Amino acid sequence: MGEIARFVIERVEILRPDGTLAGPLPAFAEDPDELVKLYRAMVLTRTYDTKAVALQRTGRLGTVASSLGQEAVAVGTAAAMRPEDVLLPSFREQGAMLWRGVRIEELLTFWGGDERGSDFAGPREDFPVCIPVGTHAPHAAGVATAFKLRREPRVAVCVLGDGATSKGEVYEALNLAGVWRLPMVTVVDNNRWAISVPVEAQTAAATLAQKAIGAGIPGIQVDGNDVIAVRAVVARAIERARAGEGPTLVEATTYRLSDHTTADDARRYRDDAEVSARWKEEPIGRLRAFLLARGFWDKAREEALLADCARAVDEAVEAYLARPAAPATDMIDHVFARLPAPLSRQRAEIERRARLRAREVAGR
Repeated sequence: MGEIARFVIERVEILRPDGTLAGPLPAFAEDPDELVKLYRAMVLTRTYDTKAVALQRTGRLGTVASSLGQEAVAVGTAAAMRPEDVLLPSFREQGAMLWRGVRIEELLTFWGGDERGSDFAGPREDFPVCIPVGTHAPHAAGVATAFKLRREPRVAVCVLGDGATSKGEVYEALNLAGVWRLPMVTVVDNNRWAISVPVEAQTAAATLAQKAIGAGIPGIQVDGNDVIAVRAVVARAIERARAGEGPTLVEATTYRLSDHTTADDARRYRDDAEVSARWKEEPIGRLRAFLLARGFWDKAREEALLADCARAVDEAVEAYLARPAAPATDMIDHVFARLPAPLSRQRAEIERRARLRAREVAGR
C-alpha cells in the first residue's frame, strides 16, 4: 500500500492578543500610516455597527447583522484588494464595503429595507449584500470566469461564513474554480457560530481551510483577529490568482461577539463566560496595543478618531432618516430585467393606488 498524497494546512499569526509580535511583519506593516489606516477603518466599522443596532432597537432600521469582533476579517480583506477587483460580500462585511467606498448612508438605506442602498456611488461592480447563505459563491465563480475569458488581471473575492462551507453550492463554486484555475479568492469568516450552530456541529474537519483540498486548491488558515495577518494572507492569495495561478481558500478564525443579528438572542445557546473570554482576543484592542507600544498612537489621537467616526456616522444617519421613502413599485422594479405580464399588471395597480392616495392626502 503506497501513499498518494499528503496535505498540510498552514496557519499564519503575526500579532498576539496582547499586541506583541508572534511572527515577522510584512513590508506594508512597517509603515505606521498603513497600520493607522487599518485601525481607523476597524474603529469606523464598530462605530457604525453600534449606531445601526441602536437604530434597529428604536424602530428606525430593519434587522441588522453586527460585525462586532470580526472587523479585522473584512478590513484586512478589502485592504488587500485593488480597486478593479470585485468584492462579493455576505451580510457582515460592512468593514470591507466601507473601505472600498460604499457610503454609510447606503448601508443604512439597505438595512432600512430600501434597495437604493445597493446602488453604490463608489465600487460600481462590487456585489450587494448577500443575505442567503453561500448563494453568492457560484456568482463569484462566474465573475472570475468572466475575468479569465476577457484576460483581465482582476480577481473575484468572495467572503462567507463558516456555516456557508456546509452548503453544496459553496463546494461547487470551489470545485469549478479549481478545475478552471479561476482568479477567485474565497475568504471564510469563521466566527465559530452559524446562528446557533457551533462549528464543531457543522463539520468533523479539523479546519475549514482543508475543505480546499477536495477542490484541488490551496487552503490556508489565518488568525482573523489580526488585521495585519489577514491583509498579508489575502494579498498573497489575490496576487497568486492575478498571476494566473488559480484560486485559494482562506479561513480566518475569529469570534462573533454579538448576536447573530438583532433578531437573535445568543444567550439562549452560549454562555456569557465564553463570550467574555473571547473579548481578550478582539482585533481593535490588539492593534491599538501594538500601535501604542511602537509610539504610533496616543490618547489624543484616539479621542480625535472616536469623535471623527461618531460625527461621520451621525451625519450619515441624518441623511438616511431625511431621505424620502422609495416608491412602492420598487418591490417589483428590482426583481426582473423585463417584467412578466402578471407583475406588469400588479405594478400598474400599485401606481394607480399610489396616485389615489396622493390625491386623498392633498385634499385634506
